[in-house]
Amino acid sequence: MDFKEIPIDTILPQKPPFVMIEHLTDFTMERTATSFTVTADNIYTGADGRLSRYALLENIAQTCAARIGYANVYIYKRPVKLGFIGAIKDLRIHRQPLVGEVLDTVIDVVQDVMGITLVDATARVGEEIIAQGTMKIALSDIDAA
Repeated sequence: MDFKEIPIDTILPQKPPFVMIEHLTDFTMERTATSFTVTADNIYTGADGRLSRYALLENIAQTCAARIGYANVYIYKRPVKLGFIGAIKDLRIHRQPLVGEVLDTVIDVVQDVMGITLVDATARVGEEIIAQGTMKIALSDIDAA
C-alpha cells in the first residue's frame, strides 16, 4: 500500500493551519513515519525561514496521532480519537528545518499500555538528525470532530 495516497486529514484530529505532517510514509504498530515539507506560509515558520521548535514538537506528536489514526480508521474501523502530549523527555533539537526542506519523522513505540504510548522519536532532513527525544501521548476516548 502507498501510504502517501492516504489523505492526512482522514487520520489526524488536527485541522489546518495546525497540521504539521503531510504524508504518512510507513506504518506498523511498532514504527510509524511521516514527511512534511516546510513552507514559508506555515503558521510556525519564522521570518528567518526556520520552522519553530514548537512545530517540531507538534510534528512528533502528529506522527503519533497518524499512527493511532491510521490504526483506528483503516484497521479497527473506528473514528479518530483525540490525544494529548503527556510528557517530553530528553528532547534535543540540533537545528530547525528551513523553508523547502523535507522533514522525515519516525516514532518507535517503547510502550503502549492503557491508552498511554511512550515513543522514541527522530526527525531528519535527509540523513541529518535534527531532533530526537522521547514523548508520552495519552489517548482519550473522545472522537475528534
